[in-house]
Amino acid sequence: MITTRQFSAITLSIVALMALGPFARAASPTQIDLSTVLPEGNFHTQNANMYSEEVAKATGGEVQIRIHSGGSLGFKGPDHLHAVGDGLVGMADIHISQQAGDEPILAAETIPFLVNDIKELEILHRRLRPLLDEAAARNNQKILYIVPWPAQYIFSKIKADSLDGLKNSKVRVSDRNVQDMCTAIGITPVLIPWVETIPALASGTISGVTTSTPSAVDGRLWEFVKYIYPTNHTWISQMVNINLDTWNKLSASQQKAMTDAAQRLQPVFWDRASQADAEGLATLKSMSMEVMPISPAMRQEMRDRTSGQLAAFTKRVPSSKTVLDAYLTEVKR
Repeated sequence: MITTRQFSAITLSIVALMALGPFARAASPTQIDLSTVLPEGNFHTQNANMYSEEVAKATGGEVQIRIHSGGSLGFKGPDHLHAVGDGLVGMADIHISQQAGDEPILAAETIPFLVNDIKELEILHRRLRPLLDEAAARNNQKILYIVPWPAQYIFSKIKADSLDGLKNSKVRVSDRNVQDMCTAIGITPVLIPWVETIPALASGTISGVTTSTPSAVDGRLWEFVKYIYPTNHTWISQMVNINLDTWNKLSASQQKAMTDAAQRLQPVFWDRASQADAEGLATLKSMSMEVMPISPAMRQEMRDRTSGQLAAFTKRVPSSKTVLDAYLTEVKR
């Protein structure tokens, strides 16, 4: 026999379940917005989409990352470190060196001619990663994965076979180290975000851009400049970060799924960077842009004029010296 008290408890439970509806059977998924200034077709944005799909699959749909490309949430590239740290957005694809004003160590890979190729960059990142993680944590966020841009080029309206031919031309740069490099080799640097670059080219405010081939394709640089200088002067990467408060609200299994997916996909994304460079350069050539060979003499002159920047960086960022010395020893330089 069911007592009156038991009947009342059962009735209340049924009413509560009816009110909850489907939520009684499954909790609502956690939705996290990810902001990026890069367009939908850029390989970094495609990487973020793949990561989002893998996280949704690995968590059984419990964690859903919504990608907002092209700066659609209103954040410019340099805004992203603070936006994630302050919780204005849960995640972001962040241009690392643009945040060096807040965390100087984030500009280490942009020291001119420190890294010769992507294999050396892997070594540098392995050495640097603990310092990068500490910088992220100081800003209330966690790095999930890091992916480089391909090698950097100078795109210009000017045809030249020497540094003197490019002297005083105004070229857009994205960070302080590249700014210092351009000054050292006689080019006038203009430090502006990517979103302001195309208007500056169109108005004639600048006559060139330092960037990678995928970005040159995104910006349709062939409409403004003609010549490509494969200087490979520096390296730049993106990091996908999550706000620590958002991260700490996830369950341990959800955190593990996100971390595992990041570790599994990061090597795939690095391979995509190399592929994106070749594809981007082919596209630019097909649009009648001309590659200007860098002579050994011109390259050596660039190295000589910028040789003091490594020492200047380690003096400015003392925590980097041990890491960079170890890296140079490992690559036998």
